[in-house]
Amino acid sequence: MIIKMADDAKCFQALLNGLAKRNYYGVKELTDDVLKEEIYPELGQEEFNRLNSKCTGLLKNLVSADMDMTQLEAFLTAQMKRKEGGMSEEQAAVMRKFWKGNKAKIHDSIVSQTMWGNSLQKVSWRVDLKSQSMTEEQINTPTAIMELQVADNLNKQRNAEVIRFELDEDKVAEMLSNMREIDAQIHKYTGK
Repeated sequence: MIIKMADDAKCFQALLNGLAKRNYYGVKELTDDVLKEEIYPELGQEEFNRLNSKCTGLLKNLVSADMDMTQLEAFLTAQMKRKEGGMSEEQAAVMRKFWKGNKAKIHDSIVSQTMWGNSLQKVSWRVDLKSQSMTEEQINTPTAIMELQVADNLNKQRNAEVIRFELDEDKVAEMLSNMREIDAQIHKYTGK
């Protein structure tokens, strides 16, 4: 009986991993037939379909709510208390372990799949003093040198584009003012 429970836990873990790879990491070769044949060959088709549907639904709930571990515990407790179609303690333990190890990767995968335009990968900056200029009053004035790395999310093979520019003291102040306005708007809409 103990070996059977261990096998069940391993199979349940394998099914969750297979569904995550297919649904969130883009491994389309992991069809329902492949998952059944590789993980649950002895299970009847109707029973496998029920388990597959249950696991897919559970994963969708976890992913759509982006559950932290506290939320996960409450969710799993509710699932274990369900009379029909509930979850065993062993399955809940496997789900905890799976979610702890895969939450961040699935989140990152979902975010990358939903970004269509360019994204800012890295920002570097430094402050220099001008040592040469057309006019003498601009010598020894501070200037900020900015470097932005921008990646094309639609074409992952293309290297990130590097954009470099300089800002004088007035432009730095203007940029900081604009960033404060953006921050205030974000706080206004998120309530944080």
